[in-house]
Amino acid sequence: MVIKQVSLETVCGVTSKLPESRLPEVAFAGKSNVGKSSLINVLMNRRALARTSSQPGKTQTINFYNVNNALYFVDLPGYGYAKANEAVKAQWGKMVERYLHKSGQLKQVFLLVDIRHAPSENDRTMYDWITESGYQPVIIATKLDKIKRSQVQSQLKQIRGVLGMKGDDIIIPFSAETKQGREEIYGILDAILEENV
Repeated sequence: MVIKQVSLETVCGVTSKLPESRLPEVAFAGKSNVGKSSLINVLMNRRALARTSSQPGKTQTINFYNVNNALYFVDLPGYGYAKANEAVKAQWGKMVERYLHKSGQLKQVFLLVDIRHAPSENDRTMYDWITESGYQPVIIATKLDKIKRSQVQSQLKQIRGVLGMKGDDIIIPFSAETKQGREEIYGILDAILEENV
């Protein structure tokens, strides 16, 4: 996949109407500080189009990035931020649930988890939400460069077990630093684009 053109096209808040798109959409979900903005920037070959923040829980909107006028990257707000109050968390949940149920063009959901830790209860809830909405999430195990190579397989096995992944579910170890895993993700995106030609 060659990225020629990218723009942040639509930002949806709690009360916003979701855009009616004719292009396929792929969504990125994950807890605050899991590296979602970094992943999206690596995929888009941009340094800072998706805003990374040292303050977790900053993204409270659903952001639609138009990529090559061929598909949308949909950045869902990060969950599990401890300082967010219950009302904000409930609104976030409704936004994401509405998007998963209402988008007519959503083709794939990427769920990001931190490879260094067992998935949290929020990660498990999100995984269940995605599968109950009829999608088979691709798991992106981020921060690969933060662990030793000898630990990778045991950490991936732990993630599979905790989430209850099926045998054919895909998990991709990813590093925003080294860009390892990017080509595998591009392969999935290319397949989606081929299906929608």
